[in-house]
Formats: sequence, C-alpha cells, structure tokens
Amino acid sequence: MNVLVLIGRIIVGVYYLYNALNHLVFAPGRLAEYAASKGVPLPMLAVIVTGLLLLIGGLSILLGVYTRVGVLALVLFFLPVTFWMHDFWNVADEMQRMVQMIQFVKNLALMGSALMFLAIPEPWPYALKLGQSGSRG
Repeated sequence: MNVLVLIGRIIVGVYYLYNALNHLVFAPGRLAEYAASKGVPLPMLAVIVTGLLLLIGGLSILLGVYTRVGVLALVLFFLPVTFWMHDFWNVADEMQRMVQMIQFVKNLALMGSALMFLAIPEPWPYALKLGQSGSRG
C-alpha cells in the first residue's frame, strides 16, 4: 500500500510542478494575458504568485514534507482561480461555457484530493526526512 501512495504522490506532485513551470517559465505571458482578460488585477504578479503556490504544493506532495503547508498552498491557489478564472456561469458562448465548467469542476476535484492528503499519517511513506517529528493522531 505504501508504494501506491508513493506512486500517487509522484503523479500528483509532477502534475502540480508541470503547472508551476507553466506559470513561472513556459507561459507566464500567455497566462497573464488570460488573467488580464478575466479582470485580474496585476495579472503577471498573480501568475507568479499562483505559480509559486503550485510549486510549493507540488514539491510538498512529491517529497512528502511540510504537507500541511503544501495543501494550504494548493487550497490558496484553487479557491480564487477556480471561482474567478473558470466562472462558467458568466460565459455566454455555449462551447466556452462547457470548457470553463469542466475546468471549474476539475479544480474542485483537485482541491478535494489535496485535502485528502491531510488524512495520510505523517511522516508519509518514502518521504524526504527534513527534521519532521513523529506521526500525528
């Protein structure tokens, strides 16, 4: 069972790291343009901050360290992004409304899965040891 948790952590952690790289390296300009089109103030700063939240969350899950901080970073990412950037209820075009609804629901599911990581007793199996103490109850 521990190996399955590790495999899941790798898949989810790499997913968040890939998205962090999109925000910070591969496509920050395009993402900032999209954020600006949705009325986000200081869109480039917002893209950088959300990229850092994804980076923190992804590394935390992948390495199994500071998991509460990582989950908090992901929730702080998902709450505004899900409701602001994927506001399908405000989209007139039927096709775009469907795309935004899919993104909205996907983000809710990802946020739910991030919260479920809090149920795994610490330290996590195969976690990097960074001075964490014991398991929690």
